[in-house]
Amino acid sequence: MAKTILITGCSSGLGVALALGAAKNGHKVYATMRNLDKRRVLDAAAAEAGVDLEVRRLDVQDMASISAVVDEIIANDGRIDTLINNAGMGFVRTAEQASEEEMQQVTDINQMGVMRCTKAVLPHMRKARSGHVIAVSSVGGLVGQPFNEIYCATKFAVEGFIEGLASYVGPAFGINFTVVEPGGIASEFVNNVMAHLESTGGLPEDEYLPLFGQYRDTMGATEWEHSPYQTADDAAAAVLEVVESDDPPVRKRTSPWAEEICSLKTSADPDGKKMQAMVVSDFLGLK
Repeated sequence: MAKTILITGCSSGLGVALALGAAKNGHKVYATMRNLDKRRVLDAAAAEAGVDLEVRRLDVQDMASISAVVDEIIANDGRIDTLINNAGMGFVRTAEQASEEEMQQVTDINQMGVMRCTKAVLPHMRKARSGHVIAVSSVGGLVGQPFNEIYCATKFAVEGFIEGLASYVGPAFGINFTVVEPGGIASEFVNNVMAHLESTGGLPEDEYLPLFGQYRDTMGATEWEHSPYQTADDAAAAVLEVVESDDPPVRKRTSPWAEEICSLKTSADPDGKKMQAMVVSDFLGLK
């Protein structure tokens, strides 16, 4: 059955792959982004794939823009079957070094953005007694990682938000909730994170700098069984599998590596020593 799907953050990477994949599966897709000047990548990919998309401006930091798109979809289609909260930003900097403004921005986009969009669609899904809210989180929503503590904090919050809704809104009103946890995705996301770091002064010459060098160097050269990185298409396929499911899970990881790293948190490790040892040895290369 064709669904009406609203996706945020479709200007590049995973968002583009999600929009194209959902459209190829026969769904009506509203692909949104904050800045429509960046839609060229999406438009070109849609033309090459031979699919039609409804492209709209939606800024997850602006409730008015969210409401406008949701109201338009309801007016046009009468329903929103699936919301995929994909918009987000990465952030690399220690808690000591991050400014108040930076911490607020990451939180507002990654956490509050998901909450705003979900809040906007819930009344319509509740009235219909059906619907599916999906939030793209990260393995960083379960496992804290070096230099990503602020980013991880926002994703931990998303996990709690979705799980909380799933605990009572889901069974009471027939709405499904899923949080998806990718590992690394080979897209512009990582490049954008590093570009932001450099454009805001990089890391200072302090005691953290050698640790960051070790973290950066070892991320691509770990001895994990699986690669930390997957393509945006592969990650999107895992998300779309959830979209098509008649009984979607509350939590879904998108790759073997994501399963591997999250097992450190989801398996029996009551005092957190196993996770700490992984961070020390695999991420930082320390003894």
